[in-house]
Amino acid sequence: MQPQLIPLAECPCARAVEAVGEWWSMLILRDALQGLTRFDEFQRSLGIAPNMLARRLKHLTEAGLFERWLYSERPKRYEYRLTQRGRDFFPVIAALVAFGNRHLAPEGETLLLADRETGRPVVPAFVDAQTARPVSPDNVTVIAGPQASAAMHQRLAIVAARHAAAPTSFE
Repeated sequence: MQPQLIPLAECPCARAVEAVGEWWSMLILRDALQGLTRFDEFQRSLGIAPNMLARRLKHLTEAGLFERWLYSERPKRYEYRLTQRGRDFFPVIAALVAFGNRHLAPEGETLLLADRETGRPVVPAFVDAQTARPVSPDNVTVIAGPQASAAMHQRLAIVAARHAAAPTSFE
């Protein structure tokens, strides 16, 4: 379900949050990206109530992040396989892991991302695909896309005016 307020409905960030849902959904996607596919696996990993898990899996399936596949006729049991849309959520999870390790782990890192072939820990970096320059609040801004409404253009004009008047560093 799309947000009802036009400025939110038009925002790709708001749309993504709506598609994913809430924090349980992100953890379900995290587990799926690590290879879990079955209801009981998600439940065991997360300790989530069955009714909540069923709701979240239904939402994620309706949002196109999972497909249901029947793996047992008696009793009927399904596994939840990531779609390409679901797999494309991986950079978000990787960024959350990196953020959590950097800012929310005073006791030290408990989970790292690692290269599948070598086992070497990797640190995700968000870079521009054309230039390989890091993408950060210091060197990027938002601009109107081809389908932006007049209201979005107006909002972005206000943002641009504030950026022109304010320092650009977040240090």
